[in-house]
Amino acid sequence: MMAGIGYRGIGMTSQRTRERLVERLRLRGITDPRVIEAMRNTPRHIFVDEALASRAYEDTALPIGHGQTISQPFIVALMTQTLLEKPSLTNVLEIGTGSGYQTAILAQLVKRVYTVERIKALLGLARARLRALRLKNAHPHHCDGGMGLPQYAPYDGIIVTAAPEYIPESLIEQLSIGGHLVLPYGRRNQQQLVRVVRTTSGYKTERLETVSFVPLLGGVQ
Repeated sequence: MMAGIGYRGIGMTSQRTRERLVERLRLRGITDPRVIEAMRNTPRHIFVDEALASRAYEDTALPIGHGQTISQPFIVALMTQTLLEKPSLTNVLEIGTGSGYQTAILAQLVKRVYTVERIKALLGLARARLRALRLKNAHPHHCDGGMGLPQYAPYDGIIVTAAPEYIPESLIEQLSIGGHLVLPYGRRNQQQLVRVVRTTSGYKTERLETVSFVPLLGGVQ
Protein backbone atom coordinates (compact mmCIF):
# COMPACT_ATOMS: atom_id res chain seq x y z
CA MET A 1 0.00 0.00 0.00
CA MET A 2 2.92 2.35 0.69
CA ALA A 3 4.92 4.06 -2.04
CA GLY A 4 8.26 2.76 -3.25
CA ILE A 5 11.93 3.43 -2.69
CA GLY A 6 11.66 7.17 -3.16
CA TYR A 7 10.24 7.50 0.35
CA ARG A 8 12.68 5.28 2.22
CA GLY A 9 15.07 8.14 2.93
CA ILE A 10 18.79 8.33 3.63
CA GLY A 11 20.95 9.13 6.64
CA MET A 12 18.79 10.43 9.47
CA THR A 13 15.64 9.37 7.56
CA SER A 14 16.84 5.84 6.81
CA GLN A 15 15.18 2.53 7.67
CA ARG A 16 17.72 2.01 10.44
CA THR A 17 16.64 5.30 12.01
CA ARG A 18 13.01 4.18 11.83
CA GLU A 19 13.90 0.91 13.55
CA ARG A 20 15.38 2.84 16.47
CA LEU A 21 12.11 4.78 16.78
CA VAL A 22 10.09 1.55 16.71
CA GLU A 23 12.26 0.10 19.47
CA ARG A 24 11.64 3.19 21.63
CA LEU A 25 7.90 2.79 21.07
CA ARG A 26 8.06 -0.85 22.17
CA LEU A 27 9.89 0.15 25.35
CA ARG A 28 7.09 2.61 26.12
CA GLY A 29 4.36 -0.01 25.82
CA ILE A 30 3.33 -0.05 22.16
CA THR A 31 2.79 -3.77 21.64
CA ASP A 32 0.20 -4.12 18.86
CA PRO A 33 2.15 -5.57 15.90
CA ARG A 34 -0.16 -3.83 13.42
CA VAL A 35 0.68 -0.44 14.90
CA ILE A 36 4.40 -1.24 15.05
CA GLU A 37 4.39 -2.25 11.38
CA ALA A 38 2.50 0.87 10.29
CA MET A 39 4.89 3.12 12.25
CA ARG A 40 7.86 1.30 10.71
CA ASN A 41 6.52 1.59 7.16
CA THR A 42 5.41 5.22 7.21
CA PRO A 43 8.01 7.77 6.03
CA ARG A 44 7.48 10.47 8.68
CA HIS A 45 10.14 12.66 7.05
CA ILE A 46 7.80 13.50 4.15
CA PHE A 47 5.23 14.91 6.59
CA VAL A 48 7.52 17.71 7.85
CA ASP A 49 9.39 20.55 6.17
CA GLU A 50 12.63 19.46 4.51
CA ALA A 51 14.62 21.53 7.03
CA LEU A 52 13.24 19.31 9.83
CA ALA A 53 13.56 15.98 8.02
CA SER A 54 16.65 14.97 9.99
CA ARG A 55 14.53 15.15 13.18
CA ALA A 56 11.55 13.26 11.77
CA TYR A 57 12.24 10.02 13.69
CA GLU A 58 12.85 11.63 17.05
CA ASP A 59 10.05 10.87 19.50
CA THR A 60 8.91 14.47 19.64
CA ALA A 61 6.28 16.79 18.19
CA LEU A 62 7.48 19.12 15.43
CA PRO A 63 6.02 22.33 13.95
CA ILE A 64 4.22 22.13 10.60
CA GLY A 65 3.24 25.79 10.27
CA HIS A 66 0.02 27.72 10.96
CA GLY A 67 0.55 27.22 14.70
CA GLN A 68 0.09 23.45 14.34
CA THR A 69 2.33 20.43 15.04
CA ILE A 70 2.84 16.86 13.90
CA SER A 71 2.23 14.79 17.02
CA GLN A 72 4.92 12.89 18.90
CA PRO A 73 5.21 9.35 17.41
CA PHE A 74 4.51 7.74 20.80
CA ILE A 75 1.22 9.62 21.11
CA VAL A 76 0.23 8.72 17.53
CA ALA A 77 1.02 5.07 18.25
CA LEU A 78 -0.78 5.11 21.63
CA MET A 79 -3.94 6.70 20.21
CA THR A 80 -3.93 4.25 17.31
CA GLN A 81 -3.32 1.22 19.53
CA THR A 82 -6.11 2.34 21.87
CA LEU A 83 -8.53 2.77 18.96
CA LEU A 84 -7.66 -0.68 17.58
CA GLU A 85 -8.74 -2.33 20.83
CA LYS A 86 -12.24 -1.89 19.42
CA PRO A 87 -12.70 -4.84 17.00
CA SER A 88 -14.07 -4.41 13.46
CA LEU A 89 -13.05 -0.84 12.69
CA THR A 90 -14.64 -0.12 9.32
CA ASN A 91 -15.61 3.55 9.45
CA VAL A 92 -13.21 5.92 11.28
CA LEU A 93 -13.20 9.71 11.63
CA GLU A 94 -10.15 11.84 12.38
CA ILE A 95 -10.62 15.41 13.57
CA GLY A 96 -7.55 17.47 12.61
CA THR A 97 -5.71 16.14 9.56
CA GLY A 98 -2.71 18.41 10.13
CA SER A 99 0.28 17.02 8.23
CA GLY A 100 -1.60 13.82 7.36
CA TYR A 101 0.73 11.56 9.38
CA GLN A 102 -1.88 10.15 11.77
CA THR A 103 -4.21 9.75 8.78
CA ALA A 104 -1.57 7.69 6.95
CA ILE A 105 -1.11 5.41 9.97
CA LEU A 106 -4.87 4.86 10.32
CA ALA A 107 -5.41 4.27 6.60
CA GLN A 108 -3.12 1.23 6.73
CA LEU A 109 -5.15 -0.31 9.55
CA VAL A 110 -8.86 0.38 8.93
CA LYS A 111 -11.16 0.16 5.92
CA ARG A 112 -12.13 3.85 5.60
CA VAL A 113 -10.77 7.03 7.18
CA TYR A 114 -12.63 10.32 6.91
CA THR A 115 -10.42 13.18 8.04
CA VAL A 116 -11.26 16.87 8.48
CA GLU A 117 -8.97 19.90 8.61
CA ARG A 118 -9.94 23.56 9.05
CA ILE A 119 -6.74 25.02 7.51
CA LYS A 120 -6.90 24.68 3.72
CA ALA A 121 -3.14 25.04 3.15
CA LEU A 122 -2.38 22.17 5.52
CA LEU A 123 -5.07 19.99 3.99
CA GLY A 124 -3.66 20.53 0.50
CA LEU A 125 -0.23 19.30 1.58
CA ALA A 126 -1.70 16.34 3.48
CA ARG A 127 -3.86 15.35 0.51
CA ALA A 128 -0.81 15.34 -1.78
CA ARG A 129 1.16 13.15 0.65
CA LEU A 130 -1.66 10.65 1.04
CA ARG A 131 -2.05 10.50 -2.73
CA ALA A 132 1.70 9.94 -3.18
CA LEU A 133 1.51 7.06 -0.70
CA ARG A 134 -1.46 5.63 -2.62
CA LEU A 135 -3.70 5.56 0.44
CA LYS A 136 -6.96 5.65 -1.48
CA ASN A 137 -9.12 4.80 1.54
CA ALA A 138 -8.35 8.17 3.21
CA HIS A 139 -10.97 10.84 2.45
CA PRO A 140 -9.90 14.40 3.44
CA HIS A 141 -12.44 17.21 3.92
CA HIS A 142 -11.90 20.96 4.39
CA CYS A 143 -14.32 21.96 7.13
CA ASP A 144 -14.68 22.86 10.79
CA GLY A 145 -14.45 19.46 12.44
CA GLY A 146 -15.51 20.53 15.90
CA MET A 147 -18.97 19.15 15.21
CA GLY A 148 -17.63 16.02 13.49
CA LEU A 149 -18.73 14.88 10.05
CA PRO A 150 -22.28 13.62 10.58
CA GLN A 151 -23.00 12.78 6.94
CA TYR A 152 -20.78 9.68 7.16
CA ALA A 153 -21.75 8.61 10.71
CA PRO A 154 -22.01 6.34 12.58
CA TYR A 155 -18.30 5.74 13.14
CA ASP A 156 -16.68 2.73 14.80
CA GLY A 157 -13.91 5.01 16.00
CA ILE A 158 -13.05 8.71 16.19
CA ILE A 159 -9.61 10.21 16.87
CA VAL A 160 -9.22 13.90 17.73
CA THR A 161 -5.74 15.41 17.31
CA ALA A 162 -6.40 18.74 19.04
CA ALA A 163 -7.78 19.40 22.51
CA PRO A 164 -11.25 20.76 23.26
CA GLU A 165 -11.84 21.95 26.81
CA TYR A 166 -14.63 19.40 27.25
CA ILE A 167 -15.58 16.10 25.60
CA PRO A 168 -17.92 17.08 22.72
CA GLU A 169 -21.31 15.36 23.01
CA SER A 170 -21.77 15.80 19.25
CA LEU A 171 -18.84 13.42 18.59
CA ILE A 172 -20.16 10.79 20.99
CA GLU A 173 -23.51 10.91 19.18
CA GLN A 174 -21.72 10.08 15.91
CA LEU A 175 -20.26 6.85 17.35
CA SER A 176 -21.89 3.49 16.84
CA ILE A 177 -22.84 1.66 20.04
CA GLY A 178 -19.54 0.24 21.35
CA GLY A 179 -17.58 2.75 19.28
CA HIS A 180 -14.42 4.36 20.69
CA LEU A 181 -13.55 8.06 20.80
CA VAL A 182 -9.87 8.78 21.59
CA LEU A 183 -9.05 12.42 22.32
CA PRO A 184 -7.15 14.85 24.52
CA TYR A 185 -9.23 17.40 26.40
CA GLY A 186 -8.80 20.08 29.03
CA ARG A 187 -7.13 23.45 29.30
CA ARG A 188 -3.47 23.95 28.42
CA ASN A 189 -1.11 22.25 30.90
CA GLN A 190 -4.08 20.27 32.28
CA GLN A 191 -4.92 17.98 29.37
CA GLN A 192 -5.73 14.29 29.63
CA LEU A 193 -5.79 11.74 26.82
CA VAL A 194 -8.91 9.62 27.25
CA ARG A 195 -10.88 6.86 25.62
CA VAL A 196 -14.65 7.29 25.54
CA VAL A 197 -16.80 4.23 24.74
CA ARG A 198 -20.40 4.76 23.71
CA THR A 199 -22.88 2.47 25.48
CA THR A 200 -26.59 1.87 25.09
CA SER A 201 -27.23 4.15 28.09
CA GLY A 202 -24.58 6.84 27.49
CA TYR A 203 -20.80 6.52 27.62
CA LYS A 204 -17.88 5.58 29.85
CA THR A 205 -14.49 7.29 30.02
CA GLU A 206 -11.00 5.92 30.70
CA ARG A 207 -7.97 8.15 31.30
CA LEU A 208 -4.80 7.13 29.46
CA GLU A 209 -2.04 9.75 29.69
CA THR A 210 -1.24 13.37 30.58
CA VAL A 211 -0.61 15.17 27.28
CA SER A 212 -0.10 18.57 25.65
CA PHE A 213 -1.94 19.29 22.38
CA VAL A 214 -2.80 22.44 20.48
CA PRO A 215 -6.36 23.58 21.27
CA LEU A 216 -9.29 22.55 19.08
CA LEU A 217 -10.43 25.70 17.30
CA GLY A 218 -13.54 26.46 15.28
CA GLY A 219 -13.94 28.07 11.86
CA VAL A 220 -12.05 27.47 8.63
CA GLN A 221 -9.06 29.17 7.00
